[in-house]
Amino acid sequence: MLLLRVALPVAIRHCFDYLPAVDAAEAPAGVGARVLVPLGRRQMVGVVVEHVEVEASAAARCGCRPIVRALDHEALLPTPVLALCRWCADYYQHPLGLVIAAALPAPLRRGQAAGYAPPAYYRLSPAGRAARAALPARNVVQRALLDRLAAGPTAEDELGARLRPALATAAAHGWVERAAPAAAPNAAGPLPVLTPEQAAALGAMQMLPAGYSAVLLDGVTGSGKTELYLRLARRAVADGRQVLALAPEIGLTPQLVERFRARFGSRVASYHSGMGEAERLRTWLAARAGDVDVVVGTRSAIFVPLARPGLIVVDEEHDGSYKQEDGLRYSARDLAVLRAHDARARVVLGSATPSLASLYNVAAHRYRHVRLTRRVNDQPVPPVTLMDIRGQPMHAGLSEPLLAVAARHLDAGGQVLFFINRRGFAPVLMCHQCGWSAPCPRCDAHLTLHRRPERLLCHHCGYAQAVPTRCPNCGDAPLRAVGQGTERIEQALRQRFPGERIERFDSDRTRSATTLARLLEAVASGAVRILVGTQILAKGHDFAGLTLAALVDVDAALYGTDFRALEHMAQLVTQVAGRVGRGPLPGEVILQTRVPDHPQLRQLAQAGYVAMTGALLAERRAHGLPPYAHLALLRAEAPTTAAGIAFLRRAAEALESRPGVDLLGPVSSPMERRAGRCRAQLLIRAASRRRLQACLDAGVPGIEKLRAPHSLRWSIDVDPYRLD
Repeated sequence: MLLLRVALPVAIRHCFDYLPAVDAAEAPAGVGARVLVPLGRRQMVGVVVEHVEVEASAAARCGCRPIVRALDHEALLPTPVLALCRWCADYYQHPLGLVIAAALPAPLRRGQAAGYAPPAYYRLSPAGRAARAALPARNVVQRALLDRLAAGPTAEDELGARLRPALATAAAHGWVERAAPAAAPNAAGPLPVLTPEQAAALGAMQMLPAGYSAVLLDGVTGSGKTELYLRLARRAVADGRQVLALAPEIGLTPQLVERFRARFGSRVASYHSGMGEAERLRTWLAARAGDVDVVVGTRSAIFVPLARPGLIVVDEEHDGSYKQEDGLRYSARDLAVLRAHDARARVVLGSATPSLASLYNVAAHRYRHVRLTRRVNDQPVPPVTLMDIRGQPMHAGLSEPLLAVAARHLDAGGQVLFFINRRGFAPVLMCHQCGWSAPCPRCDAHLTLHRRPERLLCHHCGYAQAVPTRCPNCGDAPLRAVGQGTERIEQALRQRFPGERIERFDSDRTRSATTLARLLEAVASGAVRILVGTQILAKGHDFAGLTLAALVDVDAALYGTDFRALEHMAQLVTQVAGRVGRGPLPGEVILQTRVPDHPQLRQLAQAGYVAMTGALLAERRAHGLPPYAHLALLRAEAPTTAAGIAFLRRAAEALESRPGVDLLGPVSSPMERRAGRCRAQLLIRAASRRRLQACLDAGVPGIEKLRAPHSLRWSIDVDPYRLD
């Protein structure tokens, strides 16, 4: 007898066995197809992951129930994507059903039909061109439709909710006709001339043998890495293959989509969480059908099925945004390498500041290392200067010498960036009389003062409250804002440079992609002369007029509790510096610091990121830290820290001691209380990935059997990006 093994989106690691539908007239649902099944008193959508033949008596003994019905006539989840989900479930110790749910667009998870038809393209007919000239001005929507189609063939899906209804009317009048997809604007035109270094790098990558290859494209900012992505993609598409290009953040996808569409026309699609569900579903199905050549997206796009994968690009591969921090805690960068390997495709990891993990893989001959050391415009990378601010008079965190340098650059016609990776007005609101500072009632953290709107906000749990006028402890007034964030820097600069347009770039100011795009256009036009921002501005943007980057406070990153703090600081400084000096005017980078003799900071300023990575790798090797070891972090959250630590002690017993594996802890987390929960952690360190997985495979089932209070939650993070 045939049983269908079904993965369901529940927090249970095993799958569920069902009989085929009782009245099924067709063959049983295939592996990769969705089925509607009973689970207890409810019905759920799951995916068939295996067919199992058993004796009828065995099926009767286990009490298997039949599925309600099959939702797909054929496999919806292609075999390679299903295999990727299985690998994720095993490696990241996560239920397979939840992994598959993360790989599917929301409508498919809910059981919506997966019917797909290739997009229909329309253009103006001769009658439509005549009608467009004579159409009355009052026909606003119809005229807008004809104007849109006059620019070239357009897919019906691209018309939007406003124009799509007018298409039927235009078709009834004979004003539109079906057309082929639009060609790329410069598909047949000349391509940009490569620099000798770019040409050599492209040649080195194209000469690699057919099949799987992994390349670390290590190029300084402005060296033309994106152009090389486009050349490699052109060759892949010419060979009949598809391309997946990943960007770390939604804000960076529009410009990458624009670059690809200029080369590949309308057969380029986006996939990220900022899109509507229906639009994401269309991209997913079109990529699966092979009707798009390029998919550009953020980390979730790593699960988009491709009919003919040929190239995967991971831009800014070092970025921590590629690591999912909750639920399925996967690394999209690592999955990109695995997916390329399984598909016998090429994967290119690009960065101006490669992660230590990727540099380690280069040294281990797992990746080919291709370097670009010069900018395309041949402008030098700007020098980095440490500005000692000890004893200097400060204005909201800005020293007088720094403000003088900024004035000089503005007078010379340049644009200036003040960088501080802290939003809000001030990180602490304090009473000068008694020392009280506004605490978050739910976290071991201070509330950050925001001025627009006026409130105290926790950046960890989102708790917000009104700003008190007097000290709740001693009644003294007024309270003082201590430290600075982007709002305070912006305010100080408006007072110092009243005639200049100043714009702030942080997650409070640029909540929508539209707002960010509008502000970036204003920067590109030169209308904005002074930028204040967080890491939103640190990567991917090309500001031709920017001549000074001032990092207001780099000292905080020098003493972080995470062993990756210095690596992240060096990457951030180098990425911010890379925004400067890309135009005709020379650039300059200034780091304000109170510890100008700090050895790593001096090394970064004098010798650059490459030299610092060598020292950091040597330090990691000496202390047995990644990439020379492998980690998993077992976390517990409970009403009290004692309850979490007690659970983790029992978990440590289930994991057992093994050669080459160390159990460190349990201890309270660096931020012990967050969002009203007390957190503890147990760090598992192994000399090899194989030993770590063997430890987890043997121990996690035992941890799942531990009886724990309903108020306790635990999770496991393999290859954690953060240890806080």
